[in-house]
Amino acid sequence: MTDSAYRVDTISRLAQWRIHNLSSSTYRKSDPFKMGLWNWHLSVEKSKMLLNVKLYPEVSNLTRENPPVASFVLRVVSSAGDRKVLSHPEVIDKRVKTNEDFIWTIEVPLTGKIIIDVEFLDLKVLSQDSGEIYSIWADGSTENQSKGTAVTSLGRMLTESIYTDIMINASGGSIGAHRAVLAARSPVFRSMFLHDLKEKELSEINILDMALDACQAFLSYIYGNIQNEDFLIHRLALLQAAEKYDIADLKDACHLSLLDDIDTKNVLERLQNAYLYQLPELKASCMRYLVKFGKIFEIRDEFNIFMQCADRDLISEVFHEVLGTWKGF
Repeated sequence: MTDSAYRVDTISRLAQWRIHNLSSSTYRKSDPFKMGLWNWHLSVEKSKMLLNVKLYPEVSNLTRENPPVASFVLRVVSSAGDRKVLSHPEVIDKRVKTNEDFIWTIEVPLTGKIIIDVEFLDLKVLSQDSGEIYSIWADGSTENQSKGTAVTSLGRMLTESIYTDIMINASGGSIGAHRAVLAARSPVFRSMFLHDLKEKELSEINILDMALDACQAFLSYIYGNIQNEDFLIHRLALLQAAEKYDIADLKDACHLSLLDDIDTKNVLERLQNAYLYQLPELKASCMRYLVKFGKIFEIRDEFNIFMQCADRDLISEVFHEVLGTWKGF
C-alpha cells in the first residue's frame, strides 16, 4: 500500500481522506493533517456490518493543555456501485482530546472505495486569561493588520468627521472624508486630486456602485479602524473597491480571507470573482474544491447554471481541471 493511501488532503477548512480499498475487516489510521493549531487524525475500523469513524487531534502538549473545541460536518461517500453519501449530524462545540471523544458508528455495509470528508465549521480554544472559549478563526487579524497602518486618532478623524474636506457619495448616503488620507492610500484618489478633475472642483467623489455600509467599511479600512466582522461581511465589495482604486494591501487581505472559508454556498461566486479580479490562488482553490474534492456533485444544478453564464475562457479552464483530475474515481 502506498504512502498516499494514508494521506489526508486539505483545502481551506475541508479535509478529505480517500481510501481506495476498504476490505471487510480492517483498521486504518490516516497520516496527521494540519487544521487550525493542531495536527489531526482520522481512523476507520470495519467489521462485517459496522464501520467506526474517529476524528481526533494528535497527542501533543498543546492538545493536553488546550484541546480543540470543534464544530464540523462529517460525511462518508462510497463510490462502489451507485454513489452513496452518508452524513453525520452537524457537531457543534465538541471538545475533542482523545481518540475516544468522537466516534461515528455506521451500520451500513460499505466496501471498496470510500471518501471520508470533514468540513470544519469552527475551532475554538479556552483563553488562559479570561477563561472564555473563543474561535481561532475570528481573532481579528485583519483588524489588527489595518490598525497597524494608522494611529488611533486617524480613525477618529473619520468616525467623528474631524475637519473633513471631501464627501464620498455612495448608494444610500454620503460620508465625509479627507483628501490627504485618501491620496496617501490610493494612487487613483491621488490622481483625482492632482489633476483638474470634477472631484477636485466639487469636493465630492461618487461611488454610486457601492452600498453605504460597504463604503463605510472601505473607508474604515483606509483609515485603519475596520472591525473584523465588517471586513468579513463586505469582502467582495471591498475586493472590487481595492481593484478600482488600486489598494494592493486590501486586495491581498480580501484574497487571503476568501481562501479561508470556501464552501458549497459560495464557491461558484468566488470562482467567478477570482477569474474577474485575476486571483490565481483563489481560482485554483475553488476549482480543486469543486473537482478534486467532488463538491461539484452536491451543487450540480447551480453548477450547470453557472456554466451557461460564465466566460468561455473560465469554462475552458474548468473543463481542463475536470479532465486532468477525474481518472475513474
